[in-house]
Amino acid sequence: MTTVVVGSGHNALVAACYLARAGHRVQVLERDEVAGGAVSTVERFPGHLVDRGSSAHIMIRHTGIIEELELARFGLRYLDCDPWGFTPSDGTRPPIVFHRDLDATCASIAAACGVEDADAYRRFVGVWGERSARVMRSFGGPPTPGRLVRSFWGLDARAGGSALSREFLQSGDALLDHWFDDERLKASLAWFGAQSGPPMSEPGTASMAGFAALMHTLPPGRAVGGSGALSAALIARLRCDGGELHTGDAVVSLRRSGSGWLVRTESGRTLRADTVIAGSHILSTLDLLRAGEFDPAVLDDWQRRIRVGPGIGMVVRLATDRLPEYPGVSPTESARGLQFLVSDRRQLRLAHGAALAGELPPRPVVLAMSFSALDPSIAPPGEHQLSLWAQWHPYELADGSDWAAHAEHEADRIIAEVDRYAPGFASTVRRRFVQTPVDLEREMGLRGGNVMHVEMSLDQMMLWRPLPELSDQRVPGAPGLYLTGASTHPGGGVSGASGRSAAGLVLSDGRRRRFMPARKR
Repeated sequence: MTTVVVGSGHNALVAACYLARAGHRVQVLERDEVAGGAVSTVERFPGHLVDRGSSAHIMIRHTGIIEELELARFGLRYLDCDPWGFTPSDGTRPPIVFHRDLDATCASIAAACGVEDADAYRRFVGVWGERSARVMRSFGGPPTPGRLVRSFWGLDARAGGSALSREFLQSGDALLDHWFDDERLKASLAWFGAQSGPPMSEPGTASMAGFAALMHTLPPGRAVGGSGALSAALIARLRCDGGELHTGDAVVSLRRSGSGWLVRTESGRTLRADTVIAGSHILSTLDLLRAGEFDPAVLDDWQRRIRVGPGIGMVVRLATDRLPEYPGVSPTESARGLQFLVSDRRQLRLAHGAALAGELPPRPVVLAMSFSALDPSIAPPGEHQLSLWAQWHPYELADGSDWAAHAEHEADRIIAEVDRYAPGFASTVRRRFVQTPVDLEREMGLRGGNVMHVEMSLDQMMLWRPLPELSDQRVPGAPGLYLTGASTHPGGGVSGASGRSAAGLVLSDGRRRRFMPARKR
């Protein structure tokens, strides 16, 4: 069986690895010279290994994929981000430090927010830790109704199924208001949940905020050598099993031919495949089908109904001569995980509202990550490296201006936010690399600058992602074509779950065809 995989994002590579291990002849075709998509690392500054997209890997270590593919054997090693979260002092009260250890976290919350919120947080972790584990279980395969029910079956529903479902379908803000009193604590957890894309004011975002509870089971991980170390290990595994990776040659069309597929590339190559797994953005995949003369009316309908959204954010990558120095805490506690530079959810709401209107945020909301404190190999001796992720920033600006006219000024404002919490930080910056929403699209094919491909809103999740008729990772009218990547369930973030599901479908469909009785003539 011959399989062509379009794109080399981490989900595409996971699918390729499972199929190559099963004996398929696999070729991965990547338009970029750098493999790995948004899970890749390059030398942006001399001696600095800088991530192009993702930095902290939160979900994949909960899936079992790393162990199943034996990626440690191929050089992958993770360091725990512990403490995994940090919120600076507000000037009068101490910082909030989220340790992997629940007791240490509750002690920090008690000091910063009060004993009542510390006790509430302990109960919150007890309830939402189990619920978040079930959410992760639901990510393990295609989101069929039966499978989703089985994933959540057995959860405590003493208050009734309708009460339980309401808690999952509520907004993240409603969840946090129910559990906690302190606004700084609620803002920290809301900012953590908003890393999935939507603001915590939207329905169905409760589980995104609740996912913080699972960090006390296994915290975010940092791959040694940078985020791209995951992709490098997957590529090594793929080649070990006979698979191939070809970079710098974009696929330009997918055409059904007999019982298989013809895959044409920019260089003029034509490959014949029994199956194709498209790991590209769903809109890019539909463009490839259009070039292969798939029904244009169907494609038009799908493209109109898939909502990319206004864009999520932008990134500033920095080389500095020291770590941020937050008052009242040592870098050992502040610099190893996610630094939540927000103290009030109003700042989040104002930024999101501005993005919907095509405006820059009144004040950028920043997540700082300084993983050179955890992994010195990514920066030269005596230097550090930071990634500053800021939400929300629109892809299209309402005044019609080009992002190039705003990039440097907005980077200044983002750096100033860190300086607000860690005075003197701005003077430590030696080099910077700015990635606006337009840059994210140009470099990594992230349409509209959305790192999650399409909006992670309730109507585009689970069995509706990216559309109901495409949610089982197959394409109606295109047998042998499978979908993977952030455009599919379970969505964006580094999980690999969609890639494993796609490979499982290819293998199960292949077995079904092999044992299907021949038609009577």
